[in-house]
Amino acid sequence: MTAVNAELLTELEARGLVAQMTGENGLSEYLSSEMRTLYCGFDPTADSLHIGHLVPLLALRRFQQAGHKPIALVGGATGLIGDPSFKAQERQLNTPDIVANWADRLKGQVSRFIDFDSGENAAEVANNLDWFGQMSALEFLRDIGKHFTINNMIAKESVKQRLNREGSGISFTEFSYSLLQGMDFSELYKRNGCTLQLGGSDQWGNIIAGVDLTRRQHGVAVHGLTMPLVTKSDGTKFGKTESGTVWLDPAKTSPYAFYQFWLGTADADVYKFLRYFTFLSLAEIDAIEQADKEAGRPGAQRILAEQMTSLIHGDDELAGAQRITEALFSGDLAELSASDLAQLQLDGLPTAILDRSELLDRPLTQLLADIGMGAGKQIKDALGRNAVQVNAMAVGLADNMAAESVFAAANALFDKYYVIKLGKKKYQMLVFK
Repeated sequence: MTAVNAELLTELEARGLVAQMTGENGLSEYLSSEMRTLYCGFDPTADSLHIGHLVPLLALRRFQQAGHKPIALVGGATGLIGDPSFKAQERQLNTPDIVANWADRLKGQVSRFIDFDSGENAAEVANNLDWFGQMSALEFLRDIGKHFTINNMIAKESVKQRLNREGSGISFTEFSYSLLQGMDFSELYKRNGCTLQLGGSDQWGNIIAGVDLTRRQHGVAVHGLTMPLVTKSDGTKFGKTESGTVWLDPAKTSPYAFYQFWLGTADADVYKFLRYFTFLSLAEIDAIEQADKEAGRPGAQRILAEQMTSLIHGDDELAGAQRITEALFSGDLAELSASDLAQLQLDGLPTAILDRSELLDRPLTQLLADIGMGAGKQIKDALGRNAVQVNAMAVGLADNMAAESVFAAANALFDKYYVIKLGKKKYQMLVFK
């Protein structure tokens, strides 16, 4: 029988990763006695998971490393409905084909975080469309709906907020979501012996619905545990940048931009995020914090960025992100690969895409102003100070009337990329079709 780590819950609490749980001390004893099967659900509301999913996703991995068996549930059915949890308004419903495609993509993503070849506690991926797809409305109302009271459902805080918000309300479709999630738990108990559900703290009401339904249908006590929703000390939303959501898919958020996101973590948040997101021990994190205090400057952001980029994208992509960072800092672009420059074009630098015909008879000052490098006077002053570089080559006032020369095909990196630097920190990429 697989040995389990009896201190798992204690460590999760020490990391700040426990918000609510059923049974309190009883859950700790339950988890420490033998291997348990647990699950966490992920609805396909987009074609990729984002870093807001990381805490529960990595929790599955933590439980498996502690000797338990994780199930990652992809909501092929619940993704068609939409969870109302603390949303200001109804979600836009997507077509079954879109949701099915997104569910397949999410299945591939969650599979990277858990081990499917670890023997007795090998992970599994499930899709709740497997049991909801063939169920009739009458079966759902008789077999599931009978166990829920409207009184309890409207008492849920997420539902109350929608009911009390003027001009909003909630549809029966989203109102029924907790019944679907409740059935997930009951069904996974019946099929897999699953006795623990994980989720974010906004899922507590849905988890309790599943605990109650499983007890009513199968006469057993099952458990729920939630983790806190990640917040930033300055009150801004975690996982958002000026360019939008930070995705786990490298085609949506490049490894370089992913690395930069973590590198930009505030000092007030970085040690908390090391505890939340990394697999460094608590002793190692304490040592990092103490070393930063003694040095008088934080080094934890670099460690966090390295840990997270390696964990999500792998060591090769981490090396690429570090290579790009160093190249932009030093101004030496010689080591950048075509893949590195493609990352910069995706989301690493502001990028303008032009046709070469747009260079004809165009002053360099005007061209740089038109692609967003600054006002004409600012650019002219920078040219006068030799403070403009194109692919690490200085450009001066003498080149002002020769945009075609500066951006000649022979000067391009990998036939199409030009990295423009104005002053010490302002960068822009120019790409020709």
